[in-house]
Amino acid sequence: MGTRIHPTATVSAKSEIGSDVTIGPYTVIDDDVFIGDGTQIGPHVQIADGARIGESCRIFAGAVLSTVPQDLKFQGEKTYLHVGDRTVIREYVTLNRGTQASGKTVVGSDNLIMAYVHAGHDCIIGNHVIIANSVQFGGHCEVEDYAVVGGLAGVHQFVRIGKYAMVGGISRASLDVPPYVMAGGHEVFRFQGLNFVGLKRRGFGSTQIDRIRHAYRILFQSGMLLNNALERVREECEPTPEIQEITGFFDTSSSKRKYIRPYKV
Repeated sequence: MGTRIHPTATVSAKSEIGSDVTIGPYTVIDDDVFIGDGTQIGPHVQIADGARIGESCRIFAGAVLSTVPQDLKFQGEKTYLHVGDRTVIREYVTLNRGTQASGKTVVGSDNLIMAYVHAGHDCIIGNHVIIANSVQFGGHCEVEDYAVVGGLAGVHQFVRIGKYAMVGGISRASLDVPPYVMAGGHEVFRFQGLNFVGLKRRGFGSTQIDRIRHAYRILFQSGMLLNNALERVREECEPTPEIQEITGFFDTSSSKRKYIRPYKV
């Protein structure tokens, strides 16, 4: 049907708009913007310089994307916001672009980002992620593939949330969340066991889940120092993709937040 731009929208002639794109009333698209084929943009949306939006995304009313970071160190350097394909961005979401620290904020493909979510500068959000209403991410957060973050959670800057993990609603997420686990709490943020429901929904079998549980019992309940516990996991556990995901998460040198201490596995 071709690209459809509402007559009240303001779209820079310097932007690059793909085919079959819809742009709603009073939306503003700045100069250095790329919009992929088939993306639908609702009314009163602002997409600022540096945005790179993928194909077949849906951006709902009032969203504000790729505006300058809320960081006093930002000095106007050229940075970007990258959004992958088929991602849904609901009403009044705000996604800031990066700073010179990494140069970009990244949101992957096939994500659902619900209303009023904010992702600060230099965040990295993977693929197939669900972020519920009013979640607030500080700068430099990382959310890995298939993670879920419950509504009204506040995620401290530099926190990492591992693959297939779930953070409960109204949580104060101030510590890293390892893969495959549930975590939550407002007064005390803590590990709450494996994300059994999420893992089963994603096709994990009982054998895989048992391997994950065994690895975490070594890491969190053996009384060993973390490095020693990791070595024991490598010795005792078959190096399946799940075990490698866990050990890789703890091995990384990028962590700036302590890990959660569990009360059950």
